[in-house]
Amino acid sequence: MKKIFFIVIAFAVVTTFVYSQTTEDTVKVDPKWKLEGVTGINFSQTSLKNWAGGGENSLAGNAYLNGALLYKSGKWAWDNNLALDYGLARTASTGVRKSTDKIDFASKLGYQAKEKLFYTGLFDFKTQFAEGYNYAVTPSKRISNFMAPGYGTLSLGLDYKPNDNFSLYYSPLAAKFTWVLDDEFSNAGMFGVDPGKRFKGEFGSYLKTVYKLQIMENVDLISKADFFTAYDKSFGNIDVDWDVLLSMKINKYLSSTFNTTLRYDDDVDYIDKNGVSRGPRVQFRQILGIGLAYKF
Repeated sequence: MKKIFFIVIAFAVVTTFVYSQTTEDTVKVDPKWKLEGVTGINFSQTSLKNWAGGGENSLAGNAYLNGALLYKSGKWAWDNNLALDYGLARTASTGVRKSTDKIDFASKLGYQAKEKLFYTGLFDFKTQFAEGYNYAVTPSKRISNFMAPGYGTLSLGLDYKPNDNFSLYYSPLAAKFTWVLDDEFSNAGMFGVDPGKRFKGEFGSYLKTVYKLQIMENVDLISKADFFTAYDKSFGNIDVDWDVLLSMKINKYLSSTFNTTLRYDDDVDYIDKNGVSRGPRVQFRQILGIGLAYKF
């Protein structure tokens, strides 16, 4: 787990350094291509000594990348988006634990039908870097891993793009794939797969939105939301994955970020502190950090 964290940290630092060294005078960019996004590292630390109010020493950090590579030529448009995030937290009583973990890639190819409407094919993929644990139970229980689960969506539909900052994509012809490549979880039938199986396919309806907004100078918002419902007996139960990243640049080197994730998956059960499954629940996470960041 620590090795993965240091790899992601190194990636964020190198990316930040490379882009910080480039200028418009030294880099020639093909006008058909556009590269944009934000990358950086955040840290938080608490140190206490003889503190009457209680508490304990802690250290936390995460590295992240939220970038897009866009292509536009004639009636063709190709959008590629990548979001990476990995973080660890350490306290004196609990040791090192994973705090955040995400790999999210989407590629969308469209052909312009009208001024703001595109015939579009889309593929997206989501998983995580490392093992995840439920620390609410004693002893802690391993509940996820790389490609356990892994999610992919392949779809055809229409994409409404009134400008470079907003996209609304809908597909009535979408296939959702779930991979569980860890034998322990596949044998238990977790994440919606049949016990002993490592793959599940579903056919359904899919909606994806991307919204970018410069709220004010040096304050940027990126919101991405995915919605899927299968054409089976669960039709109407909508899987939701919604990420919001607010980036606030303090000066040339420092930035503050606020990231929220809301999820609901009809195939993922909530396990309480007694180890009892309580069925699917809305999942929510928020991270507030300050650190080094670069917007490109």
